[in-house]
Amino acid sequence: MSRRVIGVVMNGVTGRMGYRQHLVRSILAIREQGGLALGDGEVLWPEPILVGRSERRIKRLADRHGLAHWTTSLDEALAHPLAEIYFDAQVTQAREPAIRKAIAAGKHIYTEKPTAESVEAALELARLARAAGVRNGAVQDKLFLPGLLKLKRLVDGGFFGRILSVRGEFGYWVFEGDWQSAQRPSWNYRAEDGGGMILDMFPHWQYVLEGIIAPIRSVYAHTATHIPERVDEQGRTYRATADDAAYGIFELAGGITAQINSSWAVRVDRDELVEFQVDGTEGSAVAGLRNCRFQHRAATPKPVWNPDLPVTESFRSQWQQVPDNEEFDNGFKVQWELFLKHVAAGSEYHWDLLAGAKGVQLAELGLRSAAEGRRLDVPALEI
Repeated sequence: MSRRVIGVVMNGVTGRMGYRQHLVRSILAIREQGGLALGDGEVLWPEPILVGRSERRIKRLADRHGLAHWTTSLDEALAHPLAEIYFDAQVTQAREPAIRKAIAAGKHIYTEKPTAESVEAALELARLARAAGVRNGAVQDKLFLPGLLKLKRLVDGGFFGRILSVRGEFGYWVFEGDWQSAQRPSWNYRAEDGGGMILDMFPHWQYVLEGIIAPIRSVYAHTATHIPERVDEQGRTYRATADDAAYGIFELAGGITAQINSSWAVRVDRDELVEFQVDGTEGSAVAGLRNCRFQHRAATPKPVWNPDLPVTESFRSQWQQVPDNEEFDNGFKVQWELFLKHVAAGSEYHWDLLAGAKGVQLAELGLRSAAEGRRLDVPALEI
């Protein structure tokens, strides 16, 4: 069995998501399993080349995991003789210029979302990648969650009949940072630093809705900054200038209506931190991160509205669970493996920078809709 080493420049891995999901649970996990089998006895071995602004932090991280390649210079990392792929998990404002530099260096591109700060910039990255002939991808991790994979199984199997609507609830209470530390970094709540719920989550809802249900045709959004002041990592009070909640209504192809509430100022009364309910003429389903329960038309009870009597039905007990029927790996790791195979073996891959630009477009239109107080069409994107 032969081993093929592929260098992956990883920029932004000192952050929570870049470190936990992309480095540890994806790239290092692939190494721990012995590499990625490509067939014909060849195994792909990803070799991380870490990039960070702080020499102390990036060296400490590399030492912790026994990694030999690290630097504070992006130019140096891109010039590394092993480097074939550039991955970006930086804050959004730093992402576009770094990706441009990596494309110019001839590296294949894999990046977190949003891929850029504007749809025009996101489309330009897609154009540059296409012109340079480099393979490219954008992280769309929620498509690989077990609960949503089960939901897609129901959709593909025709379980719902004609789909009528989608209702999504996402979020949890992020502490203000005074009497308990916040679970998210302070820049998330400053618009000037690229923060905001719509910028963060609408790109996710774009690929979830299009990838599982149907393409989005229009959007109406309302935003709020429910918590106007927060306390940062240094204990300093700051004004929250970004939206911490977004309430969106999306018209999908086929006349389907989707409504998704997203909030960092909500206390959870759900089974999971995100749940989507899909209702159709033949049945309904509720999918979360891990689980998906369903109710068929033939098994639907007949509730009767009567406010004068207490509820005697246990509504949730009337649903069934979709079985696993397979083993589910970490969603980030699954998409990494697909992209690595795409680069190394030319296998099919759908989630490119153009797909990433669609998410930026929806976020941009959502912010504009909220500012103007009206519904906006979502035109098709081309490069």
